[in-house]
Amino acid sequence: MNDRDAAPDPASDDPLNDRESGDKAAGTNGESHGDDSSAEPAQTDLFGFDAAPPKPAPKPSLRASRAKPAASQPDADPAAAASDAQPDTPPAADSAPKPKRRARGVLPAEPSQQVLDLAAHLPATLRLGTSSWSFPGWRGIVYGDDYSNSKLARDGLAAYGAHPLLRTVSIDRSFYAPLTIADYLRYAQQVPDTFRFIVKAPALVTDASVRGDRGEPVSANPCFLNAELAVSEFVTPCLEGLGRKAGALVFQFPPLPDAMLADPAAFVERLGAFLAALPPLPPEPDGPCYAVEIRDASLLTPRFVRALRAANVRYCVGLHARMPHPLRQAAALALMDGGEPAGPLIVRWSLHSGFRYEQAKARYEPFDRIVDPDPRTRDALAELAARYAIAGQPVLITTNNKAEGSAPLSCATLAQAIADEMLRRKEGGDRRDAADADGMRQQQENRDGPAEAPPAP
Repeated sequence: MNDRDAAPDPASDDPLNDRESGDKAAGTNGESHGDDSSAEPAQTDLFGFDAAPPKPAPKPSLRASRAKPAASQPDADPAAAASDAQPDTPPAADSAPKPKRRARGVLPAEPSQQVLDLAAHLPATLRLGTSSWSFPGWRGIVYGDDYSNSKLARDGLAAYGAHPLLRTVSIDRSFYAPLTIADYLRYAQQVPDTFRFIVKAPALVTDASVRGDRGEPVSANPCFLNAELAVSEFVTPCLEGLGRKAGALVFQFPPLPDAMLADPAAFVERLGAFLAALPPLPPEPDGPCYAVEIRDASLLTPRFVRALRAANVRYCVGLHARMPHPLRQAAALALMDGGEPAGPLIVRWSLHSGFRYEQAKARYEPFDRIVDPDPRTRDALAELAARYAIAGQPVLITTNNKAEGSAPLSCATLAQAIADEMLRRKEGGDRRDAADADGMRQQQENRDGPAEAPPAP
């Protein structure tokens, strides 16, 4: 069963956005797989979970439950209690306990105290999460039992949202076809009020090409950068369904045709007109924002940044093999903000820089452990996130399984790196403040002379 048909959020955007990929663009679940059956042990220690959740205690039998109230009363007659505990007639042959039915919902994994403490040290407006949530390999990391991909796609979001470190998620399904208000409302009802979604606009308006069955461009897209369609098919249903839980509405542009890249100024002009035609969003401190993500590094120019800033749209840092290192992309944010953080930080860590999508997928499934740690990218993101969080700006970062091997485990290591970086910056700031105070005191003494000692008693 294809999880795009199962309900919530299945598909990754990467096949369509990798120009050299042979995957099917629409109608293919890039990350669909069966139940987790990896022979390798899950790397649960990074996330602080036990290897497996404890089995629930069996329910007491009918006889025990009938005997318990009488025996628990201080004035009860023990003989009467024993008599009440015995059935009047022998039990029937088919009255043996039946196998316990599996719970209909999805159980969350139990976080350790270490994970709870780490989450408590992060600012409330700093949110980490993953790209989609329907991965059976996350058993013991996010989910408390074995579930199929389709079960998690349909019912797993509530368990995902219960984890203290996972407070955002990227809805990639919306890229392949527009979702309805009811779809978004169902998502919103499954997560806490403090949760925020990153939602991708449909390729209907962000892909310059109409694509064939394998993702190859076959013709120009007549709906490309159609603001009216973007509003009716994306912005309006998303905002009405998610409400305040709509964190970032991301217009992610797949690689543009060569003809468009040959005249980037013309594309930027069209993009600016498109963004200017979008309805303004509520000016709330932790409210939704528009963002633009690109897959062509040549577009990352001052002209492009100025167009986004004029429309009050954020640049989404996209970590992908086609894009430069995050700190190089951060230069676009510095140009947009004028030096100091002046708006939300939106990051999507989609793919390990050394692999194409299919290579990473084959190497990392079932996504239950970190296979290729990327400390260089992680440290750069921690530095960027700490800077924006300390400045009081919202931070939304989602990670794909294809970044290091297991998105939730990447979130855990990134969370620790951010906490460490924030502490380092705070201690550095305290030292600078102390040095400044000493300098001011020395200047005062040089001007007025040393302070007189108090008279002896």
